[in-house]
Amino acid sequence: MRISTSWMYQQSVSQMQAEQSAVNAARNSVSTGKAVSVASDNPVAATQIVSISHLMASQDNYVSGINSATTSLSLEQSTLSSISNLLNQANSIAIQSGNGALSSSDRSAMATQLSQVLTQLQQSANTTDTAGNYLFAGTAAGQPFVSNDDGSISYQGTDNTQMAAVGSGLQVATGDAGSKVFMNIPAGNGSFVASSDSANTGTLIVGSTSVTDTSAYNAAVSSDGGNYKISFDGEGTWTATSTSGSDAGKTVATGSYTAGDTSGNESISFNGMQIGITGTPTAGDSVEVTSGAKQDVFTTLQNMVTALNDSSLSSTQLTNTMNRQLESLQQATSQVTTTETSVGSRLSMLQTQSSNYSDLSVTYKTALSGFQDADMYQALSSLSLHTTALQASEQAFAKVSQLSLFDYIK
Repeated sequence: MRISTSWMYQQSVSQMQAEQSAVNAARNSVSTGKAVSVASDNPVAATQIVSISHLMASQDNYVSGINSATTSLSLEQSTLSSISNLLNQANSIAIQSGNGALSSSDRSAMATQLSQVLTQLQQSANTTDTAGNYLFAGTAAGQPFVSNDDGSISYQGTDNTQMAAVGSGLQVATGDAGSKVFMNIPAGNGSFVASSDSANTGTLIVGSTSVTDTSAYNAAVSSDGGNYKISFDGEGTWTATSTSGSDAGKTVATGSYTAGDTSGNESISFNGMQIGITGTPTAGDSVEVTSGAKQDVFTTLQNMVTALNDSSLSSTQLTNTMNRQLESLQQATSQVTTTETSVGSRLSMLQTQSSNYSDLSVTYKTALSGFQDADMYQALSSLSLHTTALQASEQAFAKVSQLSLFDYIK
């Protein structure tokens, strides 16, 4: 069998190139610390590396969403706490206004205090985060609560909320729409409002109100709307008539009361409702009952300010007005507290999710290292082995390439 010189050269060059490639690969593993630099190094490992890297990238996005949501919700929680303090302050002032010995100047001073609370409340409701986004604007970009020429405050935001993706198929609201927190608040006791008619001439005062039989109340609301007028005859009898729907004008209940009662135990009850009354109503005096009404917290405070500044109101009229606004204020405070609780729950969930991702990150990094990182002892040994083999191949080729027929003849 004859072996040509050119074939021998080709074989030697191919062997040296293979060893050079092995040396380069080993040297690359040593310098980078990576066992797989390109897919051809280890196709199976390369596939796993790509898959794990995608999972880690997705997790990084979720972690970023968690951090952003946590910052916004923490600021909202702090703001709601301040708002709760303002409402408690307003509640204390309103309760003090029930003192019948107050002078006009005393009332005016209280009105000024409540006006200041109202201003601070609007400022808090327009709080922005570090990026300049309004906390309670929903998905709107502009200022949510604006003052109108008549002194009222309107909401310019949306009813939707900004959402952040914090997991696969998992989103969390990063704020709360101002319409829910401050505007759409049930008036009165949360079910109905019982207001003394402003034209009353007696000393009737409507006290606390409540729903004592939910089933009976709901049935009444479903039947006639739950809106009534309670009239007094001045002789110890009251009559409740419906004021809405097809039953308008129809008598739904009658009863008696004790004129001049100041114990606070006197009440009117019908259709699952109880309405506390004190004082002495004169003939023709009445109380309006309205179910399902809503009143924003700004209107509640403004109504208090207006009443305290109205020197024409008698002590009885002022007390009746403040009693109703106090009920609405309590509903507003309850709504803020409910929102605070919701924010706290969301923050707790985010903290748990963040902790889970922290643990998962360790798992991903460990798995990625197993597929991607080089065994330095093995890489150094491989470099040394292939370097020696390359040198041997080069030396062998150098000697063989110098041989000729004359060397054989000798």
